[in-house]
Order: sequence, then C-alpha cells, then structure tokens
Amino acid sequence: MSSKSQKPNIVPEISPWWAAHVHADRKPFLAARGQITAACRAWFADQGFCEVEPGILQISPGNEAHISGFGTQIVDPDGGQRTLYLHSSPEFVCKKLLAAGEERIFALSRVFRNRERGPLHHPEFTMLEWYRAKTPYGALIEDCRALIEAAARAAGGTALAWRGKTADPFQAPERLSVAEALERFAGIDLMASVGTGEVDRDRLAHDARAAGLRVTADDTWSDLFSKLISEKIESNLGLGRITVLDEYPAVEAALARRCPHDPRLSERFELYACGVELANAFGELTDPAEQRARFEAEMAERQRIYGEAYPIDEDFLAALALMPEASGIALGFERLVMLCAGAQRIEQVIWSPVP
Repeated sequence: MSSKSQKPNIVPEISPWWAAHVHADRKPFLAARGQITAACRAWFADQGFCEVEPGILQISPGNEAHISGFGTQIVDPDGGQRTLYLHSSPEFVCKKLLAAGEERIFALSRVFRNRERGPLHHPEFTMLEWYRAKTPYGALIEDCRALIEAAARAAGGTALAWRGKTADPFQAPERLSVAEALERFAGIDLMASVGTGEVDRDRLAHDARAAGLRVTADDTWSDLFSKLISEKIESNLGLGRITVLDEYPAVEAALARRCPHDPRLSERFELYACGVELANAFGELTDPAEQRARFEAEMAERQRIYGEAYPIDEDFLAALALMPEASGIALGFERLVMLCAGAQRIEQVIWSPVP
C-alpha cells in the first residue's frame, strides 16, 4: 500500500471571526449595521418614542412552546440560590413599562434563544421591539414600511436581497391573510379546520396530504400549520415587495387579542421580505385570565415535546390588568441588516458570534 493512502483525512479548521481576513470580509456588513442602527434610532426619536433598556435576567424566558431559554443560578447575599433566565424577548418588561404609564417605547435588546443556529438564527441576537399604547395594531404596518425604507437608505441600497430573491423596500407592502395565503399557495381552506375554541386536526391533516405535505401520526394541528407555513407559504412571501401575513388563527397567537370581526382569528401579523420572516406583531392581549390559560397550554405542550416547562411570571400577569390597549412588534434586527446589506449568514452582521 502506498504512503499516500496512509495519510489521515485532515479537516481544515474554520478561521475564527477575529482573524484579520475574516474580519475584513465582514467589515462592510458591520459598517452597514452601524448605519442602520443610527437610522432606526433617529426614526424612533422623530416619532416621539422613548428608548428603554429592559433587564436581561428574568423570572421566565417566555412561555411559548417552541422557544427555548438559557437558565442561570443567582446566588443571594445569604447564600440562597434561585433560577433566573436570560430573556428571549424584552416583551414582558416592555409591557410592564406600558402598565407603568409609558406610551411609546422601543428597545434594541440582546436576546437569547437556545436550540437555534443557522443562516438566519443565532443563540444570541438583537431584537428591535416597539410598542404603541392606545393605538390599533394596523398602525405597525406603516411603522414597518417607514422603518425599512429608512434602513435601506442608510445602507445605501435600492433593494432587499437574500439568496437570489429581492424586494423593493420603497414599495407599499402587500397585505395577505393567512387563510388567503394557504388558499393561494397550497389550495387549502384553513378556516374549515378552525373553530372558536377547537381545531380539527384530521381535517387539516387530510388537506395537508392533498397539498403534498408529509404528515405523521403524532403531528398536532399546530405542527401541521407550522409545516404548511414553512414548506408551502414562506418562500412565496416578500417577493418584489414586502408582504404582511395577517390574521393568524387565535391558537397560533398566544400573546395577541382576538379579531373583533372573527374570534377564530387573532390580531397578529408577520412581516416577510425575500422569503425571510422579519417581524412578528400583535394587537396585545391584556386579559390576565386568558393569558394565563394560554401560557399554561403552551407550557403543557412544551412539557410534552421537550420534557421541561418554564415558570409563569406572575408580575407580568399582574401588570396586564393595568396595561392599556396597545400594539407591539418584534423585529429581528440582524435579519434586517442582512437583507439591506446583502449578507448571506447572520454571523456576518454580528460583531462577535457565539463560539
């Protein structure tokens, strides 16, 4: 046997983000990040918003079934220990501030989500959230349009782009309901499987199979809904111009109030550009009893899937009783920078990616 065949397989190491040549490649994207950050802050100041700085350590990381948190032990001066979590969103703190009397607030917050990493996901990232008290949630659509236009101008671009898809940031967004999207792109009548308090899993499973989706015996209605959105809908959204995907089923919006014209639906929209989800908006739920019931259902589902659940923040539920009617939105800031600057991976727009 020749000596060549004896050589071990050597896998080259990936250069760290702080290697000079890697940093040089990333520097234009990081410069765009700074320009977009300044533009966003200027836009919010012009609209009369107050920037707030929500604390990161919280009683709960959030209570959505598929969002995983990072826990840590806090040691009190007397030696006692208790578990706190790095927040997955500044939402709970922001709503407490609305209860305290703030009316227009925004936060650029570092947030943390476990079990997430990929071209569009990172365990530590920046969430841009803003809230308007006493304002219908439809106003957030105009906010998004103006903010994305400001970000694109700051980055010096004429189009949002990702993986060969583009969207004009200066065109008015398309507004499309979830039911309309499923009918258009999958041929599915979503509302045939949605009631005011129940969902018909078997009906949606039948329709999903007919649309070419792989259905397994343990898929819940929610699992099927998520698969349909990710496999049949998302890639068709935000092409040419931004898409507002509106009116989610109430069972898919744990923190949103129900639509007054149809209690099966919620005041929730997601914003898409180039097939990428950028933001998630709610007409905020302010009923503590209904919110508790939704959190408990979400945590029961999390326990079933992951074998763990997170505590419910009782302070948050107490604050909801005092919170005014409001609308709020969470936007993935790095994703916005990526699309404005033409980056392909989220690590390209983060100064120091998680190892």
